[in-house]
Amino acid sequence: MMPDIDGFEVIRQLKDNKDTRNIPVIFVSALGKTEDEARGLELGAVDYISKPFSIPVVMARIRTHLELKAFRDNLARDADERSMELDLTLAHLKKAYMELNEVHNQIRSSWIETIYRLTKAAEYKDEETEDHIRRVGLYTRELAQTMGMDKEFVDAIYYSAPIHDIGKVGIPDEILLKPANLTPEETKIIKSHTIIGARILEDSGSSFLDMARDIALSHHERWNGTGYPFGLTGEDIPLAGRIMNIVDQYDALRSRRPFKSSFSHTKAFEIITRGDGRTSPEDFDPAVLEGFIRCAAKFNEIYHTLAD
Repeated sequence: MMPDIDGFEVIRQLKDNKDTRNIPVIFVSALGKTEDEARGLELGAVDYISKPFSIPVVMARIRTHLELKAFRDNLARDADERSMELDLTLAHLKKAYMELNEVHNQIRSSWIETIYRLTKAAEYKDEETEDHIRRVGLYTRELAQTMGMDKEFVDAIYYSAPIHDIGKVGIPDEILLKPANLTPEETKIIKSHTIIGARILEDSGSSFLDMARDIALSHHERWNGTGYPFGLTGEDIPLAGRIMNIVDQYDALRSRRPFKSSFSHTKAFEIITRGDGRTSPEDFDPAVLEGFIRCAAKFNEIYHTLAD
């Protein structure tokens, strides 16, 4: 009840100052009403003692609150130390993650570079153009995204698909580049490019090259079991191979060859979705075929962007 500034204002100013707000405050006052005590406690006091008071009681309460203050201070220091340790640990973990991520990116870049080099090597042995190889990657990425595949799968098939025919490096030029119809024996030899490609790419330890192996081996397999080299059916064929099969068929139909002219998008779409005697919708995984139908217009855009 002091003039000018009373006890309530004193504690208000103490609590507003960051340097004094944690000091425990005990009210000793002649104001003994319940509402006065409640007001003091609401303003942040740790205790409220009404006059007249007992000195031993006041001293006991002071000791109690000093002990509580020391306990809280110790807890705060421990928390600060643990926070600092945690921050330091997190900083080390962040650094380690960044270093590991850098290593991962370097390895990933090496894998992609390896695939690029293999793709370039295949170009020297095949009639396929560089644009065809680029289109294949874009087709497979578009189809995989349309089918709802995750980013890891989409990235892997985008980089892996262009070397689907790497096995053709093991096929004699006189068969691979023969302008006339192949004999049954020559057909058997050229079909072996799937197995040759798988052998080139096996045991790599790279997720990209592992998928590339699956594609090289199975991209001529058909859902109904009429493909090669093993006549696999249904889901026994790796998904990446099933996707590559329809992509390869589409681009082959769109591309000019010594023994055929190029087909329009409409004609290629009709052959794949309705059949023409050689190709049948039953050749393809129904889910892959549905995805192709949904993104066929994008295939046409890709072809015209990178036309031979």
